[in-house]
Amino acid sequence: MADGRNPAPRCAVVDLGSNSVRLVVFEGRGRNPVAIFNEKAVLRLGRGMQSTGRLNEQGVEQALRVMARYAAVARAMGADPFAVLATAAVRDATNGVEFVAAMEAVLGGVKVQVLSGPEEARLSADGMLCGIPGADGLLADIGGGSLELVRLDGGGVRHAATLRLGVIRLSERSGGDMQRARSIAEDDLAELPWLQEAAGRDLFLVGGAWRALARVHMQHVGYPLGIVHHYTIDAEAARGLASLVLDGTRKGPRRRAEDLPYAATVLRRLLRQSDARRVVFSANGIREGWFMQQVSAEVRREDPLLAAAQEMARHLGRDPGLPPVLIDWVAPLFATETASAMRLRHAACWMSDIGSHDHPEYRAEQAFWRVLRQPGVGLSHPSRAFLAMAVALRYEPEADAGFLATARTLLDPAAIASATILGTALRLAYILSAGTPTLLANTALRREPGRLVLRLGGGGGAAGDGMARRLERLATAVGLVPAIETQELTT
Repeated sequence: MADGRNPAPRCAVVDLGSNSVRLVVFEGRGRNPVAIFNEKAVLRLGRGMQSTGRLNEQGVEQALRVMARYAAVARAMGADPFAVLATAAVRDATNGVEFVAAMEAVLGGVKVQVLSGPEEARLSADGMLCGIPGADGLLADIGGGSLELVRLDGGGVRHAATLRLGVIRLSERSGGDMQRARSIAEDDLAELPWLQEAAGRDLFLVGGAWRALARVHMQHVGYPLGIVHHYTIDAEAARGLASLVLDGTRKGPRRRAEDLPYAATVLRRLLRQSDARRVVFSANGIREGWFMQQVSAEVRREDPLLAAAQEMARHLGRDPGLPPVLIDWVAPLFATETASAMRLRHAACWMSDIGSHDHPEYRAEQAFWRVLRQPGVGLSHPSRAFLAMAVALRYEPEADAGFLATARTLLDPAAIASATILGTALRLAYILSAGTPTLLANTALRREPGRLVLRLGGGGGAAGDGMARRLERLATAVGLVPAIETQELTT
């Protein structure tokens, strides 16, 4: 992040595909890509290539105008480096070399990188792994001209392939006949026996047509959170989604009306060939994969969730030294937690003071929405809901506050109970400490059979009705009786 004296470095990338072109300007070199500018134009460069072998002339003319603008935007925003990545349409077209030369002329010295199929697949995988580092299953990145498939094994790449199953190309190969499109997709996918290695694992979907399908499903089920990234449904629901689109029951955005039936067809064939158990939609792709090449190896190794939480603490909290003390202070309440639950608890402690500069009447709600809708790429939707609820409860909202309903919809009863305990504990910790690690370190929690004991040391360790009331609420939440001990813990 930046201030007026030390602006954060910026970089920009153009993703030029068979269907559309998009410019993204990123700020900083942190673990979570922060896009501060994002503009897309639909060019349909790949339309007609199946019969002509050439890029669409109208799309070429429009692309040159768009690329000139994108270069001007990147320069004006101080983006360095500025990269242009071209994918299936440009690499396959007979006039691709000619088009690249024309683009470089309007780009003012910027070289266009025409990605091979394996390079495109690798960047797409890197982008998706940016948000889901340990992904295990099958990645499918669909564009207008091609479908990139990557077998992921615990965050590593085992196999990769490129097929001519992009939505525009499949439409043209099938002559607009959906039955024929289904046969083509089935035949092409059958050439990759390793797809079956994804059985019982996840199918990760990247690309605009997939994202449009996700939005169709979210609208269909009345989903409460409008974030496609990490949206997850089981395989049966995904097959049902494809059927809704193919039979015309549900339609997507007008600009995607021509594409969605072909995306749905490929999705059904992928589910059949892979026997994946779930579908996970990702908003990350080759642009984020390119961004990750710009950051240091040390940053790439960071946990994206914890990195996002620590970034919020640095810029919105009062004392960056408090969260590590908080993490240890609340630990006795969660002695049997899993590794994933511990990770969420740590993140909640880092985020727990982000409302300190907001209006007191709205701190809980502001903190809730800020956490739930944050741009961090490493959060599943239940994780967002858990963290938002825990941080909001730290500010003690009304029990029936309407905004909490979104979190309750996304969480199971056990997660709600855990978030309630954590939020209530954080509230007590801030009453005791005034948001300072020194005062908090002079107190401690201890679980005993039937009792939750709060030990208070000297030096402002806290007392009063507010502290006692919040301790009682915490003890009730964990099913214990509250007790207070006074003891010098520090010298």
